[in-house]
Amino acid sequence: MHAFDVLGDPVRRRILELLAEGERSSGEVTAVVREEFGISQPAVSQHLKVLRDNGFAVVRAVGTRRLYAVDSAPLREVDAWLDRFRRFWTPHLDALATEIARGKRARRNHPGSET
Repeated sequence: MHAFDVLGDPVRRRILELLAEGERSSGEVTAVVREEFGISQPAVSQHLKVLRDNGFAVVRAVGTRRLYAVDSAPLREVDAWLDRFRRFWTPHLDALATEIARGKRARRNHPGSET
């Protein structure tokens, strides 16, 4: 499965967001995803399997628990692929940062004269 096929699913993206915060048990992941998406525990397990099988997540057993974590290698590959497109948005983001800084400076220098 291509990385963007894996990442194209909102449930798998959410699982990766959870795992990006730190290692989590399958039970913790399942509880959050079931609450947010209303899907069954077997469906969550299937999404975890897809992430594992495609290298986005790693799992380790601790007793009867399964702890999941992000494997960053495929994400680095996605980042490298996106790199060729950054030129389309980086100048716009840089300009936005400049305008935000100007606005903050103007408010600091002229309090009460907001536009």
